[in-house]
Amino acid sequence: MVYFDEHHDRNGTDSAKWHKYKGQDIIPMWVADMDFTSPTPVIEALHQRISHGVFGYGIVSQTLVDTVIDYLNRSFQWPVEPQWIVWLPGLVTGLNVACRSVGGAGDAVLTTVPIYPPFLSAPKNSDKRLITSQLQHSNFQWEFDFDDLRRSIDGHTRLFILCNPHNPTGRVFTREELMILAQICIDRNLTVCSDEIHCDLILEQGCQHIPFASLCPEIARQTITLMAPSKTYNIPGLGCSFAIIPDGTLRRHFKAAMAGIVPHVNILGMVAAQAAYQYGQPWLDELKVYLRGNRDLTMDAISQMAGLSLGIGQATYLAWIDARDLNIANPAKWFEAAGVGLSDGAAFNGPGFVRLNFGCCRTLLSKALERMATAVACKDIS
Repeated sequence: MVYFDEHHDRNGTDSAKWHKYKGQDIIPMWVADMDFTSPTPVIEALHQRISHGVFGYGIVSQTLVDTVIDYLNRSFQWPVEPQWIVWLPGLVTGLNVACRSVGGAGDAVLTTVPIYPPFLSAPKNSDKRLITSQLQHSNFQWEFDFDDLRRSIDGHTRLFILCNPHNPTGRVFTREELMILAQICIDRNLTVCSDEIHCDLILEQGCQHIPFASLCPEIARQTITLMAPSKTYNIPGLGCSFAIIPDGTLRRHFKAAMAGIVPHVNILGMVAAQAAYQYGQPWLDELKVYLRGNRDLTMDAISQMAGLSLGIGQATYLAWIDARDLNIANPAKWFEAAGVGLSDGAAFNGPGFVRLNFGCCRTLLSKALERMATAVACKDIS
């Protein structure tokens, strides 16, 4: 596991994460990609494909389809048919296609907040109305407010977009919670688009990812599931994701919304996905141990900073930090001035919070947490 402790200099590599603060003494801990190198089998597979030297249009191989089906069955005991899979160049693309494919102009899309920012913009991009329901924050944990969800659904609500595991809070919703949500969507005839991109990064012992569409046949017929190897194996720049849509009519509508605007999947992304799902499990097992240590370090450090609080991150490499007691209008800007670049919670419809990406070597994480502690210690929050 020593290689996770190595710091890889990403300056000069056209990294969005590191370019943002180019030339400044600010540690970037904002956008959700990790600073770790991808699994060796992925890198070797890419080298082998690149050595061929020809990069024409590609197709999704049957081998890749079979590998994904095996991965879903092995990881989640979820049997998926090949024709259910629709390949995409990115998960955000899938969110926007889902919003385009369900309902008509002026219809409503419901989601819970705080939430990953593309959930908030995708409905508007599709000429849909956004409805939000606030997650409840109790005992350092985030939960659905099912009564508020029911009240929020109106006669024009056609789609519910779910994030599980949840970005930014790190929640892994239980089977009981998901079954209640599924029944609401069945009763109100809502299609569900379930973003499950962080499903492999379960950190808390005893938590288990349950694909929403696997709950029961009824909800499977109403669900578009979005998955990708990108967050798990740190290959988001290679652009390979997929939707799983069991219902034929829903799948046809989804494909129709893609027509003419969604490009094919990058051939190197397909190569990386194949290698990751087929040979990446040992690396992933070690990654989760390392991330769990980073999470625990972050939780311990934040618990000692007056004015900040953080619940248990059950999944992802993201920490959703409550900074409201600092009484600072823009805590992200304030920490940026202290040399740590975090995501602003306002973009997630969570003003007063910041999101910290701890998917990096522990030395860098410790340095960032020390900078935050120093800034908080100098702040009079009385």
